[in-house]
Amino acid sequence: MTKLLFRTNRAIAIQVLSRYKSNAAPLTLTTVRIRDKDHITDEYTNVTPKILSYLGRNLHLQKGNPLSIVRQRIVEYFYRRFTHRGKPTFSVYDNLLPVVSTKQNFDDLLIPNDHPSRLKSDCYYINRDTLLRAHMTAHQTELLRSGLDNFLMIGDVYRRDEIDSTHFPIFHQVDAVRSQRKEELFCDKPDLEIFEPEFDSSNPNALKNSIMDPMKQSCHTLEATKLMESQLKNHLIGLCKALFGENIKHRWVEAYFPFTHPSWELEIYYENKWLEVLGCGIVRNEILANIGPNNSIAYAFGLGLERLAMAMYKIPDIRLMWSTDSGFLNQFQIENINANITYKPVSVYPQCTNDISFWLPETLTVDTFTNNDFYDLVRDVGGDIIEQVKLKDKFIHPKTKKHSLCYSIVYRHLERTLTQAEVNKIHKQIENAVVKNYNVVIR
Repeated sequence: MTKLLFRTNRAIAIQVLSRYKSNAAPLTLTTVRIRDKDHITDEYTNVTPKILSYLGRNLHLQKGNPLSIVRQRIVEYFYRRFTHRGKPTFSVYDNLLPVVSTKQNFDDLLIPNDHPSRLKSDCYYINRDTLLRAHMTAHQTELLRSGLDNFLMIGDVYRRDEIDSTHFPIFHQVDAVRSQRKEELFCDKPDLEIFEPEFDSSNPNALKNSIMDPMKQSCHTLEATKLMESQLKNHLIGLCKALFGENIKHRWVEAYFPFTHPSWELEIYYENKWLEVLGCGIVRNEILANIGPNNSIAYAFGLGLERLAMAMYKIPDIRLMWSTDSGFLNQFQIENINANITYKPVSVYPQCTNDISFWLPETLTVDTFTNNDFYDLVRDVGGDIIEQVKLKDKFIHPKTKKHSLCYSIVYRHLERTLTQAEVNKIHKQIENAVVKNYNVVIR
């Protein structure tokens, strides 16, 4: 079989032996080269050339991109509000390599082995031990271990997901950590403690930390937890007011995250509906204890730049963030990052919708076929003109017991009108790829 070499101008190369292998592992690769480093591939490898082509775009750093404007506003808020001796309290890391280990992405954050976020259907794996980060929190431990107490982590993250106007496999996050020792947290009340007296991290026989109490971790005193909670919520409400206005309505919703407890989501009432804008909580003490001296308490939060930008600037389609069209980008070429901007469509191009229906092989059923594998194949063949892919129907023949799936694929170009002939050609390529890689029969 002929070897193919895939390259981009961002020094990413993949040597491909066979484009797709099976429903469980769409790609069979010998090596994946990212920024001059070769990664050996295995049965876990499911990252595609299309996904890797986005590495290095760094939309959050591109002048005039709405994601960059929102990033600047968030950084400005933390720089302005938090200073120490005239310098910003929070340091910013916005160009971290998106290739991380499973230890960084999961283990260091106490994410259980059976947690669904580890599934190949949810993540882009380079190999069993390496993946494209699924959240910026993957860098939390390494930055804490380096001695940092307060920092923002900003960058692109990668998750396999459905295809529609609000979902894209690459999006951008701001994650943050603020850590405080006793003398910082209780600077005016030295008699208070961060840890309960029966909790002693240096004593192996001491009580272990637990999260059974919904109000706090068992190792922390209620005073320390409540003070950190108050700081966290005040800081984040202040951020939302800086972005959406002083009169924005908000509410807190209790949540669960493996790496924080207690945890909350913040929602704002925007455009006549409640919109979730971020998740946050008190960092699990086990994470801090695994790094070094167990003498601090910390809060953490994470938010998505796309969700904020789409709401703030009335951007209807997440794919527009990747547009290079001057009609889009010129609307965000501004001197004042706090300017009120409402996106004005350059033009509205029509959709083209084609259905694809196929019989599955005997080895697969309508319940075991992985939708995200199919979505990646469609995106890899059709590229950015794929606006939406929706599962339309599941069918089991009453006599033959054969299983069939039907999907609707919506095509729309962001910068010109697609002809039906163009769409039909791409749709045929998708049909051929599905037949070749999943051994299906087109209906």
